[in-house]
Amino acid sequence: MPEAAAIPIIDISAKGADQIQIAKSLVDAAVEYGFVYIKSRGLDLRIEQIQNAFDVSRKLFNSPLDEKARCKIQKNNQGWSGMHAETLDPKTQRVGDFKEGFNFGTFKDGKATQPIPSSIEPHQAELAAFRETCHNLCRKLLHLFGIGLEVNPPDFFTRAHSPTEPSGSILRFLYYPPPSATPDVRAGDVRAGAHSDYGSVTLLFRLRGQAGLEIRTPSGAWAPVPVCPPGTEDDAAPPVLVNIGDLLSYWTNGLLRSTVHRVAFSEQYQHPQQGENTDVGTEPESTADPRYSIVYFCHPADATPLDPVPSDRVACFGSGLAGANQGNPYAERKVLTAGEHLQMRLQASYLQLYGGEGKKESV
Repeated sequence: MPEAAAIPIIDISAKGADQIQIAKSLVDAAVEYGFVYIKSRGLDLRIEQIQNAFDVSRKLFNSPLDEKARCKIQKNNQGWSGMHAETLDPKTQRVGDFKEGFNFGTFKDGKATQPIPSSIEPHQAELAAFRETCHNLCRKLLHLFGIGLEVNPPDFFTRAHSPTEPSGSILRFLYYPPPSATPDVRAGDVRAGAHSDYGSVTLLFRLRGQAGLEIRTPSGAWAPVPVCPPGTEDDAAPPVLVNIGDLLSYWTNGLLRSTVHRVAFSEQYQHPQQGENTDVGTEPESTADPRYSIVYFCHPADATPLDPVPSDRVACFGSGLAGANQGNPYAERKVLTAGEHLQMRLQASYLQLYGGEGKKESV
């Protein structure tokens, strides 16, 4: 069984903690891994909100097919995508991802601005509040990254992610059927193809006992990412997993790592207990059940230019090209604005939606 990824755990809301040190720790994790766990306690995002969001997700995916199809995903990246509709690694995948998804865009006055299944219409205000709180948490993290990178001014990232400007920010619900319900799976298939995220930072919420997420290490191996890493097993809720997206890599010349990850039909694995030296511990995570996850993809305003940030550390790092950060396939500067980058990635993932306009980007 593979060894779990050794991703740092940071409490960004600890009372009396040195915010500068927290900021530096976040940057170090982003440089080394591209991922970091943040403790769920003390966040403005309450545990009850997260649990309620998962309840709404179950209602949504249990809706009749015609209800979901009425909300089919559009080129604005909002709506429902069915089984195999998205192909996150089109260069290598035999078929599209073994999952359903639902993308929520903006809400106005507590109401969705897109079609949604009737089963979740009573929950619109809750979803709007959850999405807003996720965005605010991302802006807090981005401010800490600005401090840790010594960006001048430190609120550079935060200002670029104004909630009032048009952007690609999306709240996404995901449902992966259990392997027993996908008899057409073949060796080498994955639930979600290998990819890096398209935005600035991503928040990932998972449920205990639902395995499958893996990150690609610099050696090219796949390492599982436990829902509850050592030291968090007794917390009231699993920690929130945060990862760096392509745009923070663009902005930092590849210094911050936009790490490739996937969701696999992996064998049952276990992770080490705190203080153990063995590669395998005693807490299993099941792969036999349906898998639900909730993701918030935070993007800057569409018109935001992706020039390197005003930071001496970024300037000293270099151009980000020629393998400066081996875990980031998008360190090379290909586009000029946040909106252009998002469109490039969406066209590669939804070839049918775009009528073959997309290019098969390698991740």
